[in-house]
Formats: sequence, structure tokens, C-alpha cells
Amino acid sequence: MSAEARLRETICMLARSLYDRGLTHGSTGNISARTEDGGLLVSPTGTSFGRLDPGRLARFDAGGAHVGGDRPTKEMPLHSAFYDTRSTAGAVVHLHSCHSVALSMLAEPGEPFLPPLTPYGIMQLGRVELLPFFMPGDPAMGDAVRGLAGKRSAVMLANHGPVVAGRDIEAACNAIEELEATAKLALLTRGMGPRGLDDDQVRDVVTKFEVEWDA
Repeated sequence: MSAEARLRETICMLARSLYDRGLTHGSTGNISARTEDGGLLVSPTGTSFGRLDPGRLARFDAGGAHVGGDRPTKEMPLHSAFYDTRSTAGAVVHLHSCHSVALSMLAEPGEPFLPPLTPYGIMQLGRVELLPFFMPGDPAMGDAVRGLAGKRSAVMLANHGPVVAGRDIEAACNAIEELEATAKLALLTRGMGPRGLDDDQVRDVVTKFEVEWDA
């Protein structure tokens, strides 16, 4: 099996896992990954994470031209913005996960989206930027990500869903699951005065694991 064939299978397997565990639903969410030749494989528009076909993933060449497969997700501007601004991005995942969306309705843009409840959200995500609401498919979402100048690997689209870039497809999926888990913890403990990490503990995690954290 070629490297690209393996990547196609991995994309569909991980997407199915996210779908089966309720982290996205219906035909929501989209996923992409870099190929060895610098191109992209992207989930098609209107498809379910539970039923992606490896042979029908949209294929882009290294120059950004759509050269094969079905028509890609309408959220391509989001994916392109991460790849263009973060040299380490090897994959991008966008979900409509319930707890993170719920938390986005209770937070204000400009504030840290995820409280520092555990070290793992910090380690895998860095500081998560909460972006304002955009209409689905609006290229302005990509413009907002570009405005971060590559400083964030994860953003939360208010009333919509999280988007995470990782070094590869496994890392991106692991990180977005951590985002959803941390959002769930934040909701479960909201108003209860939870004991999160203090500033010194956060700084220790950031330093030890070389996390992108400062504004």
C-alpha cells in the first residue's frame, strides 16, 4: 500500500471514530491532511464522518489545484489559512462537538476560551482563540485565522465548532478531542469554583512542553 493510500485509510478511520463517539454528527465536520508531495486530501462537502470513502476524498496538488476526488468541503478557507500560516501544520480537523459549542455560547471573544483545568489541554492545544460567529462557509473565517499570524494551533468558532491544526492527522484528532474534553470539564464545574492550575503551574507546563501560549 502506498503512503497516500495509507493516509486515505487513516483519515477515514479516525473520522469514523470521532463520529461513532458523538464528537460530530450528521454531515457536520471536515478533515484534511498533507500528502508527501505537498498536496492535500480533504473530506468532500456534505459528507458524514461516519461514511467517508477513501477513494472519494478531494485531492489537491502542491499548487492548490483540485485534481481529483469529490468537491471539497465549503470550509476550505479555514483549512488553507492554517496550512498557509503554520509551517508545522500537517492536518486540520473541524468538528461541531457539543460541549465546546455550548461553552462558546457562554464566553466572550478576546477571553481565554478554555480554563487551565488540566495540563493536557495546554500541552496539546496551547491557548485556544475564540473567534466571533461567521456564517458557515464564509471566507472571513479563514481571514480571521490568518489574522492570528500562525500563533495559534486551535480556534473556536463561536456557536459553530472547534478547528485544530496538528503536525499529522493523529495529532490533530487527539488535540481536538482534548479540546472537547476540557470544554466538558469546564461546563461540568461551571459556577462551582473548580481548582484549576494556578499561574505558576501553567507557566511550568508551558515552559516544559514548549507550548505556544503568550498572546
